[in-house]
Amino acid sequence: MFRIGIDLGGTKIELVALDASGRECFRRRVATPQGDYAATVDTLVGLVHEAEAALDARATVGIGTPGSRSPASGHMRNANSTCLNGRPLIEDLSARLEREVRTANDANCLAVSEATDGAGAGADVVFAVILGTGVGGGIVVHGKLLQGANAIAGEWGHNPLAAALDDDGSARDCYCGRRGCIETWLSGPGMSADHQKHTGRMISAEAIAQGADAGDADCEATLQRYEGRLAGALAGIINILDPNVIVLGGGLSRLERLYRNVPRRWAPHVFSDSIVTRLVPSLHGDASGVRGAAWLWPHGAEIISS
Repeated sequence: MFRIGIDLGGTKIELVALDASGRECFRRRVATPQGDYAATVDTLVGLVHEAEAALDARATVGIGTPGSRSPASGHMRNANSTCLNGRPLIEDLSARLEREVRTANDANCLAVSEATDGAGAGADVVFAVILGTGVGGGIVVHGKLLQGANAIAGEWGHNPLAAALDDDGSARDCYCGRRGCIETWLSGPGMSADHQKHTGRMISAEAIAQGADAGDADCEATLQRYEGRLAGALAGIINILDPNVIVLGGGLSRLERLYRNVPRRWAPHVFSDSIVTRLVPSLHGDASGVRGAAWLWPHGAEIISS
């Protein structure tokens, strides 16, 4: 019995096949067709067929997607890869692959993976965060993935960033149609936009981190603003969910300084005289989301609606 997991990202699509024990047997990564829904479906189907040919076996398929599947229409919604929105992605894949395809938000897949045997293993409540091209979250409680009554549990990135955490009170337009979303500040592009606003230079989040390490004062100031905003935003999660562990994934999770500095800065915003919540990087790194997608089948965390 093989399980295929797919991580459908904004810039890359990754597939992994696991055997019954969870051992990786096949892996492939390709670029995501940009803005092309039909090409995206073709790529996903082709990857599954390639994996099954290599395995010489038929497999279950789980997929971690940006956004989520609407319980009302069955179509995709809220994806920052906007060509997916309004499309029957899971139905199209199921028809092409001639089997049931299970799906969860990419951040939910991260949460499943890390709560099962990753950085949050054994914790009662795990909140997993993706900090990358977009910002998302997933919740696992007592080993069960929480999707919620509206299938939006953990959609942390599309709450507004508190005005007190924004240096000038301005709000940014978000692709979702709202203004001031956490994602517009805490994503990689959000960090770059903040740096440009203060310096006039548009550079990547990676370049900002490298500049700060090299002693660039402007880059250091950008990272300090970022850490303050991240600390305040995560404090809101602690006040509501009170997780044992917050696990960071995505490209910005590689910034080691976040794990030292952010917990020091969230205390003034947390409604408690002691804070034992841990902030940790994902144990499985870039592989965590795709592994969680594979575990949407029986060996993974049970999914509950509320």
